[in-house]
Order: sequence, then structure tokens, then C-alpha cells
Amino acid sequence: MQFSLRLALSLAVFAVAVSGCSAQSADPIQSASADGPITFTNCGVSVTSDAAPERVITIKSSTTEMLLALGLGDRIVGTGFQDGPVPDQWADDAANIVAISDKVPSEEVALESEPDFIYAGWESNFSAEGVGERDELAALGVTSYVSPAACRSIQPPKLSFEDVFAEIAQVASVFRVDAGALIADQQATLAEVIDGAPGDGRTALWYSSGTDTPYVGAGIGAPQLVLETVGLTNVASSVEATWAPFTWESVVDSDPYFIVLVDATWNTAESKIAALEANPATANLSAVIAKRYLVVPFAASEAGVRTVETTRSIAEQITALDGQ
Repeated sequence: MQFSLRLALSLAVFAVAVSGCSAQSADPIQSASADGPITFTNCGVSVTSDAAPERVITIKSSTTEMLLALGLGDRIVGTGFQDGPVPDQWADDAANIVAISDKVPSEEVALESEPDFIYAGWESNFSAEGVGERDELAALGVTSYVSPAACRSIQPPKLSFEDVFAEIAQVASVFRVDAGALIADQQATLAEVIDGAPGDGRTALWYSSGTDTPYVGAGIGAPQLVLETVGLTNVASSVEATWAPFTWESVVDSDPYFIVLVDATWNTAESKIAALEANPATANLSAVIAKRYLVVPFAASEAGVRTVETTRSIAEQITALDGQ
């Protein structure tokens, strides 16, 4: 299994280097030259970018962090709906970025920043109730882009690291910058994780939110990719969704060996632990009794430039718990 994962990874990176993106979730960019217009399809929408964007609004942390990782923080004129602080490595570059809204900004608020590009972490951010419809924004000269793994109008396939690297490469192409070093660094980190994957097939629940009904990482998104890469078996892998409502009955029946807790300011890992330990049904789960908790910041739980680091963090946490 490790060999096949390494082979798939190597092929993915080669494909990114040659084509600039993945055929699965980030469609190939058609460009006559690095300085000319580029055209591609994003979540079923044809997008043309005449030049590298100069004034960008990012919605959701995953998009802000993508641009920071590519050295493009100075292009961001406003952010909305950020899920938490950026990692320390990008903190200085993010210090002067202006938050224009705690949630999804309205179209009026967004246009006040005079953007030429809006990069959204969720497809639903582009709506009449949100930052505006994509065709309307295009008519105003604003190019729009959705993280491909977050497409919903067109169901994305099961996420792979090829897809993760493809988004990095495609965004870099739109901004006419080179993502080679960033992808190579992530490739090296991921190869180390794969070589030492500590999961050994043990089961895990990716618990994102919810009390009466748990909302969990299901079978096709970033949670599934992270869990299977470290060698864990997702108890919700049969659910064909990125995240999905589950049932506590199913959790109890599966009795996961580990529980991944998504740590959000509005629903902290500590609050989840308290709820799990107070509920008679979940208090007897083996993971709860043994306190086998793995913690992921909410901003790192979605597909993007932090997915490799999230995978490494989960692997390290498993190793630490196994050593206790």
C-alpha cells in the first residue's frame, strides 16, 4: 500500500509539473503565453483571466492561506469569513490584511474594495445573499474562483493529493507565479508521512461539529484523504460526501479507536471532549475512555495548502499517543 501511495504521489507531482493542474478537480488552463489571457473551467464556470490579479478578496481561511503560501499576501485587499489565525509562518505577511467581514461579505461590501478577483473557499459564497453571483461579478470585471474541492454544483471526485497540488498549481498559474518549490516541499513532507504511516488500519471518527447530530468528515474529502494517508480507517468512509451528518448510534456501533476533534472558536475541541465524556452513550467509547483524541484546527480541516501539514500533524499525534 505504501508503495502504491508513493507511486501515485510521484505521478501526481509529475502531472502538475507538466500540465500545471489536475484533470480531475482543476481543469487545464489554456494559455498562449504567460503574459496573455488564460481560460479554464472552474466548478462548471468558464473563467478567463486577462492578467495576473492585483486586488483580491479571499473568503475562508483556506483561500487566504493559499495566497500567503504562494507569496501573494500583498495582493489581498480584504478577507471575509476567516476560520482562525493563520499559521505562524505566514503571520507577518498577514498582519496588514484587512478583514472586511466576519462572515461572507455582501456584494456591496466586497465591491467597495475594488477587487479584480474573488477567491472563495465554498461555492455557496457566490450567491445573491453572499458576495454576488459569478456571472454578475464577471460583468463588473471581477473574476471569480472557487476552491475546486469545494464545488457542489458539480460533485467533485474523491479528493487526492493530486487534486490538492493541482489547485496550488492552478492558482499559481492564474497569478503567473511559480508553485514548483512549494509543491516540491509538500511532496517531500508527504513522502515522509507515507513512509512512516502509523495508523495500522485502526478506526477513526472525524468529528467536526454538532451535538444532537454529529457532523463528520465523510468519504470523499480532505478528512478521508488525511485519515487514509496516515493509515486510519474512517468510520464514515461509506458516506459519499466531504462532510455529512452522522448518527451517534453509528458512532457507538463503530466504536472508533481514535476521535479527530476539529477545534473551532465556536465549537472548541475542549467543548467536544466535555460533551463526549458527559454523554452516557459516548462516555463508554474506547477512544473517550482512553482519551485518544487527535486535534485539528478548523482552518486546517478543509482541502488546501495546509492538507499535507494536517496529515503530518495527525501522524505525529498518533505516534505520541502510541508512545504513552
